[in-house]
Amino acid sequence: MVPRELIDSADVPDGGMLKLFRRGGDWSIMLGGNELMSSRVRGSEEALATLALARVGRADAGVLIGGLGMGFTLRAALAVLGAAAEVTVVELVPAVIDWARGPMAALHGGTLDDPRVVVIEGDVGSQIRARDGAYDAILLDVDNGPDGLTRSGNNGLYSARGLAAARTALRPGGVLAIWSAGTDASFARRLRDSFTVEEVVVRSGTGGKGARHIIWLAVRN
Repeated sequence: MVPRELIDSADVPDGGMLKLFRRGGDWSIMLGGNELMSSRVRGSEEALATLALARVGRADAGVLIGGLGMGFTLRAALAVLGAAAEVTVVELVPAVIDWARGPMAALHGGTLDDPRVVVIEGDVGSQIRARDGAYDAILLDVDNGPDGLTRSGNNGLYSARGLAAARTALRPGGVLAIWSAGTDASFARRLRDSFTVEEVVVRSGTGGKGARHIIWLAVRN
């Protein structure tokens, strides 16, 4: 068996530590004992972009992505957007951006150098609160669900106040899409207080395989 190799580690502001591992040609990012992402499975991260942008229906959309990760959501968004689109990616942990340009550069496939893309190091919640009516879609994949697993400060994204800020940052008809490893009935109710909501079950892998994940698609009417 090919051994797993620790490539790098990085502190999460107000949180724990991320560790980047490689096993052969596969990559994984761990937070403690939790595998946050793996290059072996990307289906639900891609669906986060494709499902939301299909509902937006604009090739020139303004898109905010919370969490760079391994770049699967970004790459899927760029694949369906036109040349006039603008995609802002906000990543809290600087090392994740460094990994995308360094050891995992081949996995990201040059997406960070796409002229449609702006990468910001910081808190996506701050970006949401700073831009009223700026986005057609906000795609959030910063935790394993609607709670601050990565850092406690992320809890504000899923609160009533955080959801209201996201609604304000969206243009009319805009979509807030949130990735989750599982369902959460209380969060879904809170989301429906401000949006028209679909809860979609997607597979983590391709071809209908892999674990079942949840994507909430919340439309600002």
